[in-house]
Order: sequence, then structure tokens, then C-alpha cells
Amino acid sequence: MRHLLRSARTTEWGKKYCFGEIRDYRTFSERVPVSSYEELAPYIKRMINGERNVLWHSRVKWYAKSSGTTNDRSKFIPVTCEILNCCHYKGGFDTVALYLRNNPQSRFFSKKGLVLGGSHKPSLLNSHAHCGDLSAILLQKLHPFANLVRIPPKEIILMDEWEEKIKAITENTWNKDVVSLSGIPSWMLVLIKAVINKAGKETLTDVWPNLEVFFHGGVGFEPYRAHYQKLIPDGNMRYMETYNASEGFFGIQDDPSDRSLLLMLDYGIFYEFIPISEQPDKKDNKAIPLEDVKTGVNYSMLITTSSGLWRYQIGDTVCFTSLFPHKFIITGRTKHYINAFGEELMVDNAEKGIGKACDKTGAFVKAYTAAPLFLLDKSKGRHQWLIEFEKAPSSLDAFAVSLDEALQQLNSDYEAKRYKEISLQRPEIIPARENLFFDWLKKNNNLGGQHKVPSLSNNRDIINDLLNMNEQ
Repeated sequence: MRHLLRSARTTEWGKKYCFGEIRDYRTFSERVPVSSYEELAPYIKRMINGERNVLWHSRVKWYAKSSGTTNDRSKFIPVTCEILNCCHYKGGFDTVALYLRNNPQSRFFSKKGLVLGGSHKPSLLNSHAHCGDLSAILLQKLHPFANLVRIPPKEIILMDEWEEKIKAITENTWNKDVVSLSGIPSWMLVLIKAVINKAGKETLTDVWPNLEVFFHGGVGFEPYRAHYQKLIPDGNMRYMETYNASEGFFGIQDDPSDRSLLLMLDYGIFYEFIPISEQPDKKDNKAIPLEDVKTGVNYSMLITTSSGLWRYQIGDTVCFTSLFPHKFIITGRTKHYINAFGEELMVDNAEKGIGKACDKTGAFVKAYTAAPLFLLDKSKGRHQWLIEFEKAPSSLDAFAVSLDEALQQLNSDYEAKRYKEISLQRPEIIPARENLFFDWLKKNNNLGGQHKVPSLSNNRDIINDLLNMNEQ
């Protein structure tokens, strides 16, 4: 904390909150406000336009593009040299080091590692700044040593057109000797099936017999585990989760027998945590430092980093499973949303999308909920929307098309996953019987007040319960 405050004491933000006078955590927490992206966005926009010494002292040329906020389709997270070298790259090296510690017989460096990057190609924002997916930025500036064991070539991995990119990676890698995979589970499944088809084999083990590990992150792995076990029927195949977001590299699964992640404490990040109560938006919720956390409690995570994010509410909720070392699991988000395929669909997107679809079709929606549906025999899925209409549209298909088009306009990550249905199919609309949502709330003793059926869920618990009631 003190190092970050010293580094930024001459910035506009540092002068505003008198960083030079802060000597302890209590003063820091009382003086510096908790920030969301919306609150930092005006400062970040000025940085993108070339202003210096705003949130951070060094020049910021790169910005990681990720899913949108209430006001924008995308947000742009500053990526400084400090956060790249002391956090993101350090996390990558530590991931490999921990893997080799647990697997001393590994042939990791004698074969090739396949890295599947993101969907936003590095591009110019203006004459002062570039943007792209974090994975694209990392690959663009990767150390030459890593390139010796990585495939495909940079010019392929940084391709912007996903369909052509998958084809090019398949052509370049299907006949190589691959030992490791790195990427998001949903997108990697698409590539795996393409490689198997290209090689004319039944499983990926037949194509790459020396494959031993998949480093994954970005979305939860459990819904995909059965897919991978079917396509890679090797009992020795290992899966290692990392928690590497646009804002920083936070955790690594250091024990194969424990799904918890080790919180990485030497990456230049100062952590704080807000306990999640029954009313998580209450203004009197107080942040606590890492030394005060307890196991078994859900916390919203705040970070202060060397990229100029000050007490930034990243939006994830975590629960510690052990202390000293601090290990945790990711329990969800501070707000309901769907991120089953990397689309990061937020409630605000859903509400605006429903509104646009109603405007186009003349429908009126009384209540709705949506959840992902994973297709077990394919590397893709769709969103199921259970909707109780006050006035139904003349065509459910037309409503689904209008909703899909609206969501693509509102959310750039959803649009990328929907492109040519490589990962995500068109939404499925299921009409709900009259008073279904009322009856569900009544059954769960949640009538009245602020209670409502969650609009979006990342699992199918709620929608399956509702569908059972709908059939009855």
C-alpha cells in the first residue's frame, strides 16, 4: 500500500487525496473512496487521450478491452509496464513453476504449448493509445524465451477474425507435438473439435499423445469438465486454474487436489475485502484488509494496483478456504450476470435488450429469468430465457432475433461469442404460464419487499426449478 501511494503521490489522484500524508491503512481507507469503473472512466478517458500523471505516474500506452458497463459497450483497463512485468508475466511464470513443482516428470519444455488468445485484436484507439484483449496484449509483448515453446506464430494468434483464426491455428498445430494448452474453456473446446476433425481422429489424445496439462481461466470450468474428459480420455491429463483478469493476476491453483486458488501476494496489488451481507449495496459496508478476513465468508474484492486502479471494485466475490497461506474460491459476482461462454451478459444489458425486443415486436414482458444451457455433445450452448408475457409477441422467433440483435449491440463480448455461432447459439425463448414467478416467490417465502426472481444466473438451479413448475 505504501509503495503504491509513494509511486502515485504526484499524480492528480494522489494530490486530490493527499497520498503524501497517508501513513497507515485507517487513513487510506477513510480518505480514498471505493471506486467503480464508471467513477474512474472520465480519468481513464483522459489518459487514453494522452494526459499523463492522472491515475498513475508512468505513461500508459496499452488498455485492456473487456466487457461493457452500464454506460458503455466496452471498458478499457490501463495496462502499465509495472502491472505487465510485476503481475501478469510474473503470474505466468509462477503458474509454470507451481505446475513443475507438482509434476517433476513433466516434459513441458521439450514440446510445444498452444496458447489461444482473445477476440479483440490489438488496435489503435488514437495516436496515444492501443487497446485489445489482455491475452492479445500479453502475446504482443511476450518475452522471446516464451516464444520458443509457444505455438501458433504471433501473426496467427493475433488474427481478429475468429473463424479464420480457428482454421489457421488448426492448420498450424494439428501435426505438432503439443504438451500444454492455455485459454478459456469454451473457446478451447471449439479449437479441440476442429483439430480432431482435421486429424481424422476420435479424441485429442490420438492427435497429441504427449498432451499433459490445460491451464484455464476466464469462466468456470466445471460445466466443461465432462466435455474435456470425453475428448481427452487420458487419466493423466491435468487441469490447472488461474485467475488472471484484465485488472491483474490474482490467483493460481497450486494444489491439484484442491480447487482453491492461492492468492498471489507479491504482484504489486493491495487487497481489501467487503463482506457480502443480505444487502450487498448498503453504503455502510466497510472494507477490511487481508489480515482481517475469515474463512467461509463471501467477500467482494477491492484492488489497488500499479495501473492506477484505486480501491477498485472488480465485481467478483470470493470465499477464503484457508489462511496462511490465503487460499480462496471464486463464488460469483457482486451482481447477477451470465458468463458461461465468456459473454459477461449483465442485468443492465438484459433489461435494455428485453425493452428493445418488446418495442420491435409489440410484446410486453411481465417477468423473466435467463440461464445458460450447455450442449453436452457440442462445444457450444445457448441462453434459455423463461419469460412471462403480459402481452405475447405474435412470433417467439421474431422476439428471439430482436433480443439477440439488441444484446449484440449492447455488449461487445456477447457479440464476439455469437459471431457465426462459433461458441454461442441464438437465445431460446420459453413462454411461462401466468403467475409462474409469483408462485415461485410464494413457494420460497419471498413475496413482497425487494424480493424478485434473479434476472440472470450463471447456473441452472433457479431456471430448472421454474421450468418444473411451468410444466406442472
